[in-house]
Amino acid sequence: MSKIVIENKPSSTRLETLGVSKWPTWSKEVSTFPWVFPEQEIAYILEGEVVITPNDGSAPVTFRKGDLVTFPAGLRCTWEVKQPLHKHYQLDGSLIGRIYRRIKLFFTK
Repeated sequence: MSKIVIENKPSSTRLETLGVSKWPTWSKEVSTFPWVFPEQEIAYILEGEVVITPNDGSAPVTFRKGDLVTFPAGLRCTWEVKQPLHKHYQLDGSLIGRIYRRIKLFFTK
């Protein structure tokens, strides 16, 4: 499995090229919870700080406001939201593909 990739403070040109301002947003209060990424996700962190600990024994990864983070498909991890999170995000693939991966994930726990 590939690793979580963090770009610290990407340029405004990079963000414009990706279309980040048009991506949906998601927020989460301070909390800890398990998560699985059925597909690759790219997120731009607007507010907050999070530590993600992969279930495969890899070192925890911290990201915060101003970071552009790429999460690989198939990543199983625990999120620890240390400061309330607000992010833009983009999921890889079509809606039908995302639904299929979630159904498949549900039946292969």
